[in-house]
Amino acid sequence: MTGWLASVANDAEIARILPAAPDILDLKDPAAGALGAWPVEHIATTLRALAFLPGRPQLSATIGDHPMKPDIVLPAARRVAETGVDFVKIGFTPEGAPDRCIDALAPLAARGTRLIAVLLADQWPTDPGCLPIDRIAAAGFAGAMLDTAGKRHGLRHHWPDGQLAAFVTCTRSLGLLTGLAGSLRVADIPALLALSPDYLGFRGALCGGERTADIDPQAVCRVAARMAGRPIPDPPIAALTPRPTENGPATGR
Repeated sequence: MTGWLASVANDAEIARILPAAPDILDLKDPAAGALGAWPVEHIATTLRALAFLPGRPQLSATIGDHPMKPDIVLPAARRVAETGVDFVKIGFTPEGAPDRCIDALAPLAARGTRLIAVLLADQWPTDPGCLPIDRIAAAGFAGAMLDTAGKRHGLRHHWPDGQLAAFVTCTRSLGLLTGLAGSLRVADIPALLALSPDYLGFRGALCGGERTADIDPQAVCRVAARMAGRPIPDPPIAALTPRPTENGPATGR
């Protein structure tokens, strides 16, 4: 069964989304880029606060948007890994030296850090065969997911469903966890569930469409319902606002 990941920008959003029971809480700062990072001290504090929460979701954290240089990517990944977070997410683009970065991260994976390669689909060719999935698996990564650097268009705008299905099949055949994200909408969920990735990731859809806005509990309910195969709940009926009258105090109807 496909799980879902919810990207959260702060502790208040964690409290707001926990009742919907996402499978993974993704600690990410959407105002700082596609993979904007939380400060490592804040990640560690949040982990301690949630450590004894019964049935808490797993936690992932991004290392930030970095150029594909091993001497930058590896220290950033180490810092996040040292917090004890369940998954460390690292963005990969074809520019620079992505293969060298993957190889440099292999010793970290060998020590038990569960690394997730985030392949930015709007920057790679639309073909799973062009992605370094074999190298990611050989380096001991735990998983790979497709996301987008730009958020104006969603993942399915850049990659057709047939290519997304091929990515899921290829990634899973190598024993990696598979994920799909990138401005996914509630309307995208049924088609993507049919591809059977391990996770679908959401941010904008949890905020009513604008990823830098606060998480909206009603939007969260819509995502959670669709992921569970339930009908999307009707929005609550808004209370009528009293209107002033010409001859007296405000009245409501």
